[in-house]
Amino acid sequence: MLLPPSHQDAARLYGPEYAVDPARIYGDMRRKHGRVAPVLLDGDVPAWFVLGYREVYHVTSNPQIFGRDSRRWNLRDQLPPDWPLAPFVAWSPSVLHTEGAEHQRRASAISDALDAIDRTELARICERTADLLIDAFANDGKADLVRQYAQQIPITVVARLYGIPETDIPALVNDIETAGAEGDQALAAHQQTIVRIAQLIKERRAELGTGFPARLIAHSAALTDEELTMDMHMVMVAAQQPTADWIGNTLRLMLIDDQFSLTLQGGRSNADQALNEVLWKDTPIQNLVGRWAAQDYQLGGRRISKGDLLVLGLAAANADPQVRPASFADVNVNRAHMSFAHGEHSCPFAAPEIAQVIARTAIEVLLDRTPDIEMAVPPEDLRWRQSTWLRGLYSLPVTFTPASARRG
Repeated sequence: MLLPPSHQDAARLYGPEYAVDPARIYGDMRRKHGRVAPVLLDGDVPAWFVLGYREVYHVTSNPQIFGRDSRRWNLRDQLPPDWPLAPFVAWSPSVLHTEGAEHQRRASAISDALDAIDRTELARICERTADLLIDAFANDGKADLVRQYAQQIPITVVARLYGIPETDIPALVNDIETAGAEGDQALAAHQQTIVRIAQLIKERRAELGTGFPARLIAHSAALTDEELTMDMHMVMVAAQQPTADWIGNTLRLMLIDDQFSLTLQGGRSNADQALNEVLWKDTPIQNLVGRWAAQDYQLGGRRISKGDLLVLGLAAANADPQVRPASFADVNVNRAHMSFAHGEHSCPFAAPEIAQVIARTAIEVLLDRTPDIEMAVPPEDLRWRQSTWLRGLYSLPVTFTPASARRG
């Protein structure tokens, strides 16, 4: 692909170095290019990377200028069919790609259905899920808190909120994990999840019942079966990996940071602080694809052409020195981060609160059940997944006194 003059010195927004220290890379990029930087995505596809907090806020606040419909992309016809980011940018009949009144219709249905979830019941489901997972390793005295715990909780909770039979949940968890990983089975697992949700909608049409799917079906937005399938799948996927990484990243912080590790037994009072600090410093969703310019526009000193792709640098915006200078250390009470994005295409109303209930409950139950938990490896041995888009650990090995020994 022939690069335009504006991207001749563009930085590559991909590669294994992002797993090591993304904050340093964003800082270097900001110093070299400013608040909006030319970047190259996988395969050296040009795009604009929005690093500045105010610029991210501006883009997400003006959907009439920076829209979500990828069909306006001026490079859409030049991409190879096997481009790795195609699943993230290809248009689909999902709420993610709708705009204007259509987006409001779809998004309001999701928000209303999520907001109707009883928070007390949600916490009970989370506690039950966490306890069952901990039961599986409580007597071992050791565990991988990513693979055996954080990775399992969100999708299991969502499956129960969807009313999926308990016997079907293990297969669903496996499909979601497989679909989210690179490999030959990813597409098949993705399709199996779609089929599973479509069948659930068919069953609820026949017998409405209660719960999240029933509320969506009965909503005044009158969603079609295709819309229901796509949007319920979107909610499920959006709830899984970001929330799992939020749990894992927060547990890591609480285990290695003196501010939290010295008082782990008071975890119930510290969990919310640690969760918020992670959103500022190691937010699970680092970058978002994308927005597409509906017209020529000047942004951050750059000329954005109609149809250009913009990538939202949520983590870079959170680290913007104009918003969070180096002297500002206390982020515990500041919730103005961009970790849930902003504007009409931010996380649906109530979704951040629900994710926090899941994450907080997971942490609190774990600390209650394993009060002497410790890292099993030095912090520097922990490895971050190689991803430009999501920030999470491959594993988080810990040790603790086995439950049987504590009972004795």
